[in-house]
Amino acid sequence: MLKIYNSLTRQKEEFKPINGNKVNMYACGITVSGNAHIGHLYQAMIYDIIRKVLKKNGYDVTYARNYTDIDDKIIAASNKLGIDSKSYAQNMIKKIDEEMKYFQIDEPDLWLKATENVDNIINFIKKLIEKGFAYPTKNGDVYYSVEKFPKYGCLSNRNLEDAMNGVRIENDEEKRSPLDFALWKSAKPGEPHWPSPWGEGRPGWHIECSCMNYNAFGDQIDIHGGGRDLIFPHHENEIAQSEALTGKQFAKYWTHNGLIKVNGQKMSKSLGNSIILEDLRKEYLPEVVKFALLQNSYRSDINITDNLFPQAEEHIYNFYKVLNEVEKNFEITTACEGKYEKQVDEVLNDDFNTAKALSFLFEIFKNMANKIKAKDSSVMADYNGVKKAYKILGLFINNSEEVLKAIESKKQNSIPAEIKELAENRWQAKLNKDWAKADEYRNALTQKGYTIKDSKDGYEIVKN
Repeated sequence: MLKIYNSLTRQKEEFKPINGNKVNMYACGITVSGNAHIGHLYQAMIYDIIRKVLKKNGYDVTYARNYTDIDDKIIAASNKLGIDSKSYAQNMIKKIDEEMKYFQIDEPDLWLKATENVDNIINFIKKLIEKGFAYPTKNGDVYYSVEKFPKYGCLSNRNLEDAMNGVRIENDEEKRSPLDFALWKSAKPGEPHWPSPWGEGRPGWHIECSCMNYNAFGDQIDIHGGGRDLIFPHHENEIAQSEALTGKQFAKYWTHNGLIKVNGQKMSKSLGNSIILEDLRKEYLPEVVKFALLQNSYRSDINITDNLFPQAEEHIYNFYKVLNEVEKNFEITTACEGKYEKQVDEVLNDDFNTAKALSFLFEIFKNMANKIKAKDSSVMADYNGVKKAYKILGLFINNSEEVLKAIESKKQNSIPAEIKELAENRWQAKLNKDWAKADEYRNALTQKGYTIKDSKDGYEIVKN
């Protein structure tokens, strides 16, 4: 039985799709106004896993994500570079797609883009005006009238007074209430625009997701998700728009992942602490990043400390060393591929508990290492079992030799030349059987915070 925490009811519920075995799921994607950061990656990773868990439970899943490819920030960024906003957005989408591919995030079933749905958005807005939930202004803008929707605040648990304190007040004399939000924005000089019954303009942000959901899935969807920062006002506004149009519950289950902090501070451009995917991929393998981020409940905030990724890298390295030892010393078979699958599936079916799933790994690999030492061929069942069970999290899916070489190469490249020289001098002293000199070099390395691990193939320098 699959259980999901529903942000709408604020409790964990048994998952029951609206339409039999069919599941429609939508997650708010990226506004492509700048480089993608680790928060974008984390959200994409979580919903990729949720989709896979649903499929593992036998559901027929259609998973949609959107790109917001037109908004104020995109226009500002494109103007700064002196290119049109369409070209800018297309270039950013291509770059972000490549970065997600590097981190081994699977594509959604549907990619939706705001600029490809402008006609649909206009028709959606027309219907809201006809139903009395929206109103045009003489300036060519169209606003949603929040007070016409009594349920407003149901997701964020705010009344209208609370909601008033959480919105950005726009300087528009034609708005009937400060809470009212733009469905259509009249064109400003030099901005991209489309023709509409209210004049040249472009869609507001909130209407995009409601409209794309409606055109992809119809009146209702099973799961709607995104980062917790989207609950208000974005997701609240989506509910207001969609339910005003259809008269039906928009989404049955609302899911929200936690936010990223860096050394205890909220990640933001203003603080200069954003972790950009372009930089992250230069430092760490995909599985290292996944292991680091999946150690928390997806609903909790993640605090990225200076040692989070290095520690995750060390764990992944040690796990792959064990897998590699199995491959080198035992005949590869397909024995017991389902050995750990049940226990992993059980915890993932409990609101996608990746943290609990990862906690099993340390005992599994400890037992595997002991079996390797004992030359116990039953280790092959563990090997096959762990690879199959954790594939759903994107772990242990890469070539062990390549993973080990990549991490070892990185380690060696980060060691100062002085340390490498001491280590090599020690090695030559050993070859010359000058044990006293070799010990002298070893002691010097220890004092500088390094250890030498000898093997039949040479040595490895390890930072303490």
